[in-house]
Amino acid sequence: MLHLILEKLQRRKQLSVLKNNPNTTVGSIKVGINNHFILSEGLEKVTIGSSVNFRNYIHILVEKKAKLIIEDGVFMNNFCSVNCLDSISIGENTLFGENVKLYDHNHCYTALPEFKVSNSDFSTAPIRIGKNCWLGSNVTVLKGVSIGDNCIIGAGCTVFKDIPSNTKVFNQQQLIFKSVS
Repeated sequence: MLHLILEKLQRRKQLSVLKNNPNTTVGSIKVGINNHFILSEGLEKVTIGSSVNFRNYIHILVEKKAKLIIEDGVFMNNFCSVNCLDSISIGENTLFGENVKLYDHNHCYTALPEFKVSNSDFSTAPIRIGKNCWLGSNVTVLKGVSIGDNCIIGAGCTVFKDIPSNTKVFNQQQLIFKSVS
């Protein structure tokens, strides 16, 4: 019984993070348990449409000067993560399987004179996901990608370049059958 009360309080707290930011517009949404919304001061805009469903353990980060748009009817399954430092838009009626990750940025690095990765400097480019798309479990979408309308991205794909509308993308694995002797 206590865990149900704590879950309800946690849901309320996360909804207030979304609804109390002056640069957010939130429609009717459903949130599961242990979601985590981090909205930085000075973000440009967050818009979440109606009939949006965030299952459990969803992580959404929107940094300063960034813009996140989630249109009506979007469904995010458990453990999805949206990390927005520039701009991410997700079209209406798009479905995410479990553990889908969106990153509109990369860490900056130098190769010479010595290889070094920055932990606080990033290069960014917008992500756009069209309407009526289905991103299967464990899909990762990287910066600068545009996915057209009506696309299916198969489980486990890493999307690093644009996908035209009405396209199916999946990992091709070669199966090798050996007889057991």
